Amino acid sequence: MKEKDGVYLAPGIGDDARGLAALLSLMQTLNTQQIATVGDIMFVASVGEEELGNLRGVKALFRDNKDIDGFISIDGLGVTRIVNQGTGSHRYEMIFKGPGGHSFQEFGLPSATHALGRAVAKISELQTPADPKTTFTVGTVSGGTSVNAIAAEARMTIDMRSNSTEELLKLEARLLDQVKDAVGEENKRWGSDKITVEIKLIGDRPAGVVAEGSPLVQATVRAVTALTRAPHVTFAGSSTDSNLAMSLGIPAVTIGGGGQGGNWHSRNEWYKPVDAYIGPQNALLTMLVLTGVEGVTKPVLPARH
Repeated sequence: MKEKDGVYLAPGIGDDARGLAALLSLMQTLNTQQIATVGDIMFVASVGEEELGNLRGVKALFRDNKDIDGFISIDGLGVTRIVNQGTGSHRYEMIFKGPGGHSFQEFGLPSATHALGRAVAKISELQTPADPKTTFTVGTVSGGTSVNAIAAEARMTIDMRSNSTEELLKLEARLLDQVKDAVGEENKRWGSDKITVEIKLIGDRPAGVVAEGSPLVQATVRAVTALTRAPHVTFAGSSTDSNLAMSLGIPAVTIGGGGQGGNWHSRNEWYKPVDAYIGPQNALLTMLVLTGVEGVTKPVLPARH
């Protein structure tokens, strides 16, 4: 990490080292101030939330603990933004394979790279709804061995997302059909059956939503409003650890850790602790409202068990 003029630079400094710092400050506050809550609180630092981690840590949490009544993830920075909608995603790796050969002497053989190109062209023309927001992208492409060889193998990875499970599945079905059609077209072009495609699911994040009127969401709204005097909060959809809880029917939100930052997921990611204290204060107030304070308040969060 480097510091320059009050700005801290390091990969992951805001997303999500800030969340971990906020989590630790909550634990410290409860201990030093000897605050006793009515409900139990689990503090969890998870792993594998990003990319191919595929929510690995939080999936293990809910696999091993069946009595969780509510869930809050601290991810991102903005405190007036409340994520109550989990954006679902499916991620695939497509591996195109063929015979390969010399580009001149064996011209006429089908190419794995050409098949991949046909698939990308078809995928790029897909239409998706704006509401619920549904997206796709071919994230990485690789293949071939040299400029003068017909490619024997080519690979690509694809990310599909939607705030609706139904729309995500519709998109997935259409996209997979397009990939298979591309293989058929490449084989037909050269009168061959040598090109094949191996389709691997490498990421599966379930979608979900928690109603704005739910006790957990309302507790978060009131805490934010009390601390920031903001006239309104912003409800949003995103892909975070909360997705897993939402998919299980467990009320969940994702809230910001406070401060300012940018250049996410890059080596130039930066963080500046401007009014950063509001993030942990918001998380603490929300948590105490939900769990209740012994001798002071009753829990707002309903017990599921």
